[in-house]
Amino acid sequence: MNARVTIVAPAKLTLSLRVVGVRDDGYHLIDAEMTTLDLHDEIDITPTDTDSELSFSGPFSGGIPTDSTTLVARALTLAGRTARVRVVKNIPHGGGLGGGSADAAAVLRWAGFTDLVAASRLGADIPFCMVRGRARVRGIGESIEPLPDARDAHTPDAYTLVIPPLTVSTPAVYRAWDELGGPRCERNTNPNDLEEAALNVEPALAVWRDRIREASGAEPVLAGSGATWFLKGRHEGLALRLPKATVVETTGC
Repeated sequence: MNARVTIVAPAKLTLSLRVVGVRDDGYHLIDAEMTTLDLHDEIDITPTDTDSELSFSGPFSGGIPTDSTTLVARALTLAGRTARVRVVKNIPHGGGLGGGSADAAAVLRWAGFTDLVAASRLGADIPFCMVRGRARVRGIGESIEPLPDARDAHTPDAYTLVIPPLTVSTPAVYRAWDELGGPRCERNTNPNDLEEAALNVEPALAVWRDRIREASGAEPVLAGSGATWFLKGRHEGLALRLPKATVVETTGC
């Protein structure tokens, strides 16, 4: 573990999300289904005997801090390691695809850190990103129940991601969820309890939802706390109809 290594940090897609309660310490309890995507960041790690150094490049690197507040830096601290970490960001920051969590999880795996409960206190998506695959995720993210691979279950595993030029703060969305008194949307039709709260935090998401619906003829689902919308299957030509968004065709487990 003393040599320089390059590893990948796959994005995650939250296929369904229920917020089922709030603990006394303020952490939200979830019941979600998540899948790992082939969309990923690339991370170059070189162990050091001095302070850690972080840098970010790539199409979605703008605005990411490189100080001790980042999830990667906090993951290094949790694992008791120091390193120079260079991240090529192909996963959008604030896009609901677990970009920061995926990077932190990759660092924890590199460090041999396996405590999912401790990892969940850094971020609810980090334990799943450490385990990867397809799973039911409960608690504050620390309870991972593996599910059959989608291909084995003969269900669609292709997804089209539409990434608007927006970022959404996950803590702000959960605060909005609290202020709204919990989910008010019809659960039979909306798989994501956080959608209404996310639209409250960033109203432009609704504009993009309507554009995607019109351009694709299908109903998009918000990925986690946003800002990415996703559609099942492949939708050829969608990028041409949504020129101001980044459209990514990807595959889940």
